[in-house]
Amino acid sequence: MKTTKTLCGAIVAGLCLSAGVSATETSTSGYNPLETFAPFVYPQPATAYRSASGRPGPLFWQNRADYQIKATLEPTTRKLTGEETITYTNHSPDDLDVLWLQVEQNRYRKDARGAFGGGKFPTEFTDGEHIESIAVEGADGKLQKAEWVISDTRMQVRLPQPLKARDGKLRLHISYSYTVPGEFGGRTDVNPTKNGDIFEIAQWYPRMCVYDDLRGWTTDPYLNNEFYLEYGDYDYSVTVPWDMIVVGSGELLNPQDVLTKTELQRLEQARHSDATVMIRSAEEISDPTTRPKQSGTLTWHFRIQNSRDAVFGASKAFIWDAARINLPNGKTALAESAYPVESAGNGAWGRATEYVKASTEYFSKQWYPYPYPVAINEAGSAGGMEYPSITFDSKEAKGSDLHALIAHEIGHTWFPMIVGTDERRNAWMDEGFNTFIDVYEADSFNHGEYAPKRDPEYAPGHGNPADEIVKLLADPDAPPLLTRADDIREKYRHPVTYFKSAFGLVLLREQIIGPERFDPAFRKYIQTWAYKHPGPADFFRFMESETGEDLSWFWRGWYEYNWKLDLAVQNVAAVDGDWHKGALVTVANLDKLVMPATLEVVYTDGSKQDIRVPVETWMEHRSYDIRVDGDKAVKSATIDPNHVIPDVDRSNNSFTVK
Repeated sequence: MKTTKTLCGAIVAGLCLSAGVSATETSTSGYNPLETFAPFVYPQPATAYRSASGRPGPLFWQNRADYQIKATLEPTTRKLTGEETITYTNHSPDDLDVLWLQVEQNRYRKDARGAFGGGKFPTEFTDGEHIESIAVEGADGKLQKAEWVISDTRMQVRLPQPLKARDGKLRLHISYSYTVPGEFGGRTDVNPTKNGDIFEIAQWYPRMCVYDDLRGWTTDPYLNNEFYLEYGDYDYSVTVPWDMIVVGSGELLNPQDVLTKTELQRLEQARHSDATVMIRSAEEISDPTTRPKQSGTLTWHFRIQNSRDAVFGASKAFIWDAARINLPNGKTALAESAYPVESAGNGAWGRATEYVKASTEYFSKQWYPYPYPVAINEAGSAGGMEYPSITFDSKEAKGSDLHALIAHEIGHTWFPMIVGTDERRNAWMDEGFNTFIDVYEADSFNHGEYAPKRDPEYAPGHGNPADEIVKLLADPDAPPLLTRADDIREKYRHPVTYFKSAFGLVLLREQIIGPERFDPAFRKYIQTWAYKHPGPADFFRFMESETGEDLSWFWRGWYEYNWKLDLAVQNVAAVDGDWHKGALVTVANLDKLVMPATLEVVYTDGSKQDIRVPVETWMEHRSYDIRVDGDKAVKSATIDPNHVIPDVDRSNNSFTVK
């Protein structure tokens, strides 16, 4: 959506709000100012942990989980076997006698809770996660066996001794295995291509649940919605057959062991090239000499720091290309794409690295610098799924759809990889915020090649977003944004979680606050909560404090409820019957939502005047006479002439003088 120039605060000279209330004040209306502008109750109270300004408080704390993982993938049996060591640090004020972990491969069991939701019952299953052993290593370095209990996709580990509050630390040693699910897996799977299977490996290790000041242990089962994870450093190794290429989160630490000299040279060339460099071409896929050995296995060693997850993709079918990403302050990263020959070509994945490079550069400049050494797109059957520094995107996507998909998924680096929101509770703070920043990336890319953004995640009917959202506002069954993610039916997941959340931020930026105040505040929000866990109340408070606006009416109408907006122009008349004294334009608010708006007055000579009607107009009134200075006869008056706010009934937006 292109930025409109009619922003809040652009009040045309000559406007005067009359002191008198119009005769239509008592007309039938669904609007009650005392309800809309009542004090707003934030979802969480301000505490010493989270301040009333929306910032972390003086006693804010956050636990940490660092991972060392060694895994082996056997493609013929689809079995992954792993050994992991989790170093868990308890910064909380509480002693912990148990630890909770996520074992999400149990989602693919026939008796999984998540199998009973969604559109239909699955037809393919695995036998889930197998935990072979768990041992706890204390500060003295001694190992003690630990008992554990698994419930669906959660595992409770009962500690031999409580983990002390305020910086207590232990190491958890876990041996495990599972069978990689097929294409039904959604976010992790194995899928075929003509040159070999592609393995998209996620949720592949037992990982810590979050323990925070909002809910204690966050143990929501994995039903289908996404994740809430602690931050830490990941050092992981993946052993695969010699002919497979592995792309994974973070930096490849041993390229000399897994790449040929030619591939190493090409990779180094790509680090200095704005144009895409081919690391492994389509012709080289079937050439065994393009691998450093021709039998056995290779171990790929990766590291990513200050991350909330790590995943990888592996296949012998990968074409692999790369280019330099130019970041603020002279820093660089590497954009990479891995895809099968079926996806090649400039109409499709041949431009994938160009897309990830451009979007990463734009988001870094506009909002917050990209933090990781690589940004990778991997092609498979996952329609689009984000992880730190790597995304799994549809191998069938092409053109503008592929660009939108890549920009959206790599955009998730900022939400929730940097700003670590709870996706299982507040998916709108993840998907919606990311869809919002996509809107402007689409305008920016290649001088607007694919602009404006009109994919189903933002404008479901590909029309004007302000008009599209009206369908949702008018639906009595549509859930409000402040609904737990698992409670939102699939019918409403994209319209609410993506579209309404994103368009709410567009309204804030372009209509309510203005870019000159919104952009610095939003940047500061990202910077303040980088690698931390903000909740809805933190965002609401922060934006109010930083922009200097009481936005309680907007949080209530747009987020807490699914209220409708219906502005109307009910009359236009000359002041005292004389156009030389100006005009009185009667505007009304007929439903529960309010919004600042532009009133366009058109004169009989064809000239126009725009008047900004602030939201405060409706704090005491249902209708109001706006006195417009002028000395010419008025032909008509229209509220929201450019359709930038979500008015549910545009038939009453204009009044023509007879």
